[in-house]
Amino acid sequence: MNAAHNDRYHTLVVRVENKPGVLARVAGLFARRGFNIESLAVAPTDNDNFSRITIVVDVESAPLEQVVKQLDKLINVVEIRELSPADSVERELMIATVEVEAAERGQIMDLVRIFEARVLNVGTSAMMVSLSGSPTRVSDFEQLLRPFGIIDLQRTGKVALLSLDRT
Repeated sequence: MNAAHNDRYHTLVVRVENKPGVLARVAGLFARRGFNIESLAVAPTDNDNFSRITIVVDVESAPLEQVVKQLDKLINVVEIRELSPADSVERELMIATVEVEAAERGQIMDLVRIFEARVLNVGTSAMMVSLSGSPTRVSDFEQLLRPFGIIDLQRTGKVALLSLDRT
């Protein structure tokens, strides 16, 4: 990721009540206000009463302060926190199916070893690989797989936690 990308996208972690319809209300707020979401990840927390929504917001679509102010108005939102890349640990998961003939498998295996990725499945003319890591590392891996021919690809979007030395 380049510096312009980092300035444009900000990560918000939103703790919400774990109730039906909360995610729909959050997504609806973004749609109604014309706020653009780069990625969104949702999961329960260690407390069954709450869920955690990690939203990467495109601040070119709206000022960050406006996004936070609108989120804070939602009744089920308990806490909103911005995580800067310098103060947090960020991860993303990618699964990709890549076209690869038997003669090229060694090249893919070299990339898998270098990036500490995993081979999930092997077919006669394709391999399925996965990588979990920083969004930049995942993007770099994806770019190196592209010349082989990506058949299918799924990325989870960023999840993040505050670094231990920042808590």
